[in-house]
Amino acid sequence: MIDRINFLKDEINKHNYLYYVEDNPSISDYEYDKLFAELKMLEMKYPELRTADSPTQRVGSISEKFLPYKHKYRLYSLDNTYNYEDLVVWYEKLSQNFKDNVELVCELKIDGLAIALTYEKGLFTTGVTRGDGVTGENITTNLKTVKAIPLKLFEDVDVEVRGEIYMPKSSFEKLNEESRLKGEKLFANPRNAAAGSIRQLDSTITAQRDLSIFVYNSSFENIENPPETHYDSMMYLKKLGFRVNPNIRLCKNIEEAIEYCKEWDTKRFELDYATDGVVIKVNKLTYQEELGYTARAPKWATAFKFPPEEATTKLLDIELNVGKTGAVTPVAILNPVNLAGSKVARASLHNFDEVKRLDIRVGDDVVIKKAAEIIPKVIKVVESENHYNLPVYEIPKTCPACDSRLETRPDEVNLYCSNPECPSLLKSKLEFWVSSDAMDIDKIGPGIIEQLFEKGIVRTPVDLYKLKKEDFFKLDNVKEKSASNMYMSIQNSKKQPLSRFLTALTIKHVGKETAEIIANEFKTLDRLYHADSFELVEIPGIGLKTAIEIREFFNKPKNIELMEEFKSLGVNPVQEVTRISDVLKGKTLVLTGTLKNMTRDEAQELIKSMGGKPSSSVSKNTSYVIAGENPGSKLDKAQNLGVIILTEEEFLEMIKSNSQI
Repeated sequence: MIDRINFLKDEINKHNYLYYVEDNPSISDYEYDKLFAELKMLEMKYPELRTADSPTQRVGSISEKFLPYKHKYRLYSLDNTYNYEDLVVWYEKLSQNFKDNVELVCELKIDGLAIALTYEKGLFTTGVTRGDGVTGENITTNLKTVKAIPLKLFEDVDVEVRGEIYMPKSSFEKLNEESRLKGEKLFANPRNAAAGSIRQLDSTITAQRDLSIFVYNSSFENIENPPETHYDSMMYLKKLGFRVNPNIRLCKNIEEAIEYCKEWDTKRFELDYATDGVVIKVNKLTYQEELGYTARAPKWATAFKFPPEEATTKLLDIELNVGKTGAVTPVAILNPVNLAGSKVARASLHNFDEVKRLDIRVGDDVVIKKAAEIIPKVIKVVESENHYNLPVYEIPKTCPACDSRLETRPDEVNLYCSNPECPSLLKSKLEFWVSSDAMDIDKIGPGIIEQLFEKGIVRTPVDLYKLKKEDFFKLDNVKEKSASNMYMSIQNSKKQPLSRFLTALTIKHVGKETAEIIANEFKTLDRLYHADSFELVEIPGIGLKTAIEIREFFNKPKNIELMEEFKSLGVNPVQEVTRISDVLKGKTLVLTGTLKNMTRDEAQELIKSMGGKPSSSVSKNTSYVIAGENPGSKLDKAQNLGVIILTEEEFLEMIKSNSQI
């Protein structure tokens, strides 16, 4: 059972990172919630296996793009459900605490980016992202560009409000259409577009995006006759000049709340903004205070999530795409159908094992689904007599782009093009190289890459750094300013850290997190280039397979030549870590439990700045374990191995005195 719990924790942490730090979710909210619900259930059943670092005990993560800002009032997460029976159970349980009827307030759950806004004497002073609920990112300058956020209230009050920044669907479609015409990367959904827009380092870009906000909570200070109910507080916020969702509704009981949920299950598609559920709150504020909070969520509120949307349509074709690793993946081409408020013409089929499992055939009627605006996928074939009259789909034997033989790889379900010079493979590598996940060359999108490649101007990533500004004039509709912007964007990418460069190289088993670990260890490309497999495998978090793949990559003659070419063009990345002292040089430290004075990320950065190496697992090579409140199994393992255990206070004293224990 402990293996299953550890697996769930790792999966949820991974998806938290993709969703909250990268703004690039890889699974739907529904699939994420199923993982979370299973972990929560297992921890309730086996409380001795629940640890302080479990995702059920904390919320999210924080980007490093903006300065961290500690919230005055913690921003909690919400428990949620997909069925009405759970809502009734929740309501009946909380009602037992009170003699009179418990009123509720229902609000549409906006699918955007949660923020906190602080006003002092009616003036907007600070805007912060939710982050991990305790510490967020200060994005005040960007938020000031959102016209729906008042810079001055109608009354001189001190208040902090919480709200959801979102992009209207119509604005989202317009933004993507403009990006498509420019050949830039498209946003997957309105939530990604809103999050990406509000977290731009250049606030003038944010100002150009059509963003809006709905506020949903508040904390007033030093006002006479403060509101006694949540509904009254929302009406007061509206009076002050804030944008409150017009569909907020006061409900006498849970039955009325459920009717509200049923009403908006389909009606929501008429709205110009994305909503994936309903938030239900106890109305009376004194009741909220009495009910309190769990470790991660208020007991006085819950969210009803709308079920994943499904639609039936016809499969017109199966398109084959070649990715940056050479993997050939099937994509369903569909008769366009409306799903969750948008028209869908493509859906994921994942891999050929899935095609075989579904027994999907061109001409079939298929059921597709998506939740929370995520890319749809085919979930089943509609049973019919016609299905058996259609030809069985034949798994391809050759690459759709270059006609080379497709091959399998050990322990993998994908098929791969065997030709390293496959044009689709090369283009995919280029598209990934310039993407925000890799070298983040923001002025070069897929459309520009397509032209550069097809016109024979660029073939590999290193060719990008050979371009002159004049080369961009060979592309369609490119003028002086665009050419300068694209050229400078490529030049600026030479300053990207080693971690991004390693990610962009697409070495097998080396994703963003692994690249970060390796880059922080070796700091320069030259040091990594000369490292052997033994040095690599000693790094916490780097397995033998990954170490071998890295070593083999840098041993190949063509890659040796490639690295030299990069360096000659000024691309010689380093990983800079601000070093305060060497007090922890050569030491490996593991954190366990909850720290009082800093977040885990802050503690890890502090360790690195002192020359130490933070690790996620305890071993005989661990120098110290720093134990906060409610330490987990790492503490037990440290005790068994005889590793030195420090309290948070002892650790800080060691840093302060600049001496080692």
